[in-house]
Amino acid sequence: MKRILAIVLALAMVFVLAACGESTTMTMGTGGTAGTYYGYGGILGNQIKTSSGITVNVVSTDGSKANILGIEAGNYQLGTVQSDVMAYAYEGSRSFEKEGKIDSFRVIGGLYAEAVQLITMDPAIKSVADLAGKKVSIGAAGSGVYFNAIDILGAADLKESDIQPQYQSFADSADALKDGKIDAAFIVAGAPTPAIQELCTTAKAYLVPIDGAVAETLMKNSPYYTTYKIPAGTYDGQAEDVTTVTVKATLIVSTSASEDDVYNITKSIFDNIDTITSAHAKGAELSIENATSGMTAPFHAGAAKYYAEKGFTVETK
Repeated sequence: MKRILAIVLALAMVFVLAACGESTTMTMGTGGTAGTYYGYGGILGNQIKTSSGITVNVVSTDGSKANILGIEAGNYQLGTVQSDVMAYAYEGSRSFEKEGKIDSFRVIGGLYAEAVQLITMDPAIKSVADLAGKKVSIGAAGSGVYFNAIDILGAADLKESDIQPQYQSFADSADALKDGKIDAAFIVAGAPTPAIQELCTTAKAYLVPIDGAVAETLMKNSPYYTTYKIPAGTYDGQAEDVTTVTVKATLIVSTSASEDDVYNITKSIFDNIDTITSAHAKGAELSIENATSGMTAPFHAGAAKYYAEKGFTVETK
């Protein structure tokens, strides 16, 4: 009997230790390696692991739409997305007209401003209107960048057919500009963006402002855009601030994630803003106010619980 009791106790201890050793593992969809999502996602993943013990595997993807579809398919549990693309998915509009409304994700919080950056090496291009007849990269067809470009062209009374559209990634756009194969490119990402940094370091590239009547018309038609200044010195050769428009980089999570896990993820990020900022400049834009404002989809209950502790109420479903 003593031997049997010892075996039972030993087995019980094994199960207890195994249970204590269990931890959540999640996959986070980000973006291309030349964009901000990928590098910043890695910083967030490390902080989440350090603070909460939740392992986050960060993977490079085709960006916002791919991340939402990846969560829908169960391949990812976390994703970084543009706030406007998130709105399209939740409404089943524009880039999600074919798929229809997607309800398998919830918001954790807004992260930072994603500037719409119009980059060129052609000194004749000084405004959006000057893109008429030019070869312009407007992102992958149906992507967030594509619809941003279409919106901005429309605000300048231009249609897609008024330019020679090229459908390229950030890295491919930078290479094509450098090789003289295109005249300009729309890149939507947190500034500084690695693809643009490299281009401005090795070539005479510069940002074209998106301001004045174009910006006003754009924001009137699509209120999820706001104005934004890219500070002087962000890129080599940039002597002055450049005014443009922005959407918001947002962290989303699968509805299947537990309330405790999402609470701990949210806490890991917003209780450690200084640490994240020391590792990546975009961390300086983290705040609870920014995280909870301007969202067009509901928050996860775990995130809402954290924000409520800080005195902020957000919509859940």
